[in-house]
Amino acid sequence: AEEQKLGGMRPNIVQALMCAAAFFCCIPMALPQAHLVAFCSDIGISPARGATMLSVMLAAAFVARQAWGALADRIGGLGTILAGSCLQAMTIVAFSLTQDEAGLFVVAAAYGLGFAGIIPAYAVAVRDVFPSSHASWRMPLTLFAGMSGMAVGSWFAGVLYDQFGTYAPAFMTGIIFNIANVLVIGFLVLRLP
Repeated sequence: AEEQKLGGMRPNIVQALMCAAAFFCCIPMALPQAHLVAFCSDIGISPARGATMLSVMLAAAFVARQAWGALADRIGGLGTILAGSCLQAMTIVAFSLTQDEAGLFVVAAAYGLGFAGIIPAYAVAVRDVFPSSHASWRMPLTLFAGMSGMAVGSWFAGVLYDQFGTYAPAFMTGIIFNIANVLVIGFLVLRLP
């Protein structure tokens, strides 16, 4: 039997693009989660305030996850990933431009709102795009790509910080990977029904 094409592409090409997108989005996703307290210390904010900021970010993510799920029910997984990735990209830029404590609390909360629904939306996207009989291997492969991006993002930000003594190159790298993610997901949104 001939393989069913998806948006004119072979299913495994679509899978590879989804994995690449997951990897690309999780590199910038890891940056503030792993380095926020150290970043705050670098710009003169106490580690205790940085830890509080991290808690605000994660609390916002916890609350927002329900809203992202409701959005995914309405517009599908790929559309939800695209929306979350665009918000994540804007807040990564905001992190790189914000140096005062009050502003960083706002950015941290906005960042939490943005990244919260992206990974669960990949699971919805796999369900939307592929037959359910493929879920047993497509779902873990996609999530593995994302978690690999989280690991690389955390590690690479530390390497860049050690090299340059500032987080600016790490944030710039995160922005580049986030843009790559938005381009790949945008392509899939346009190509797939």
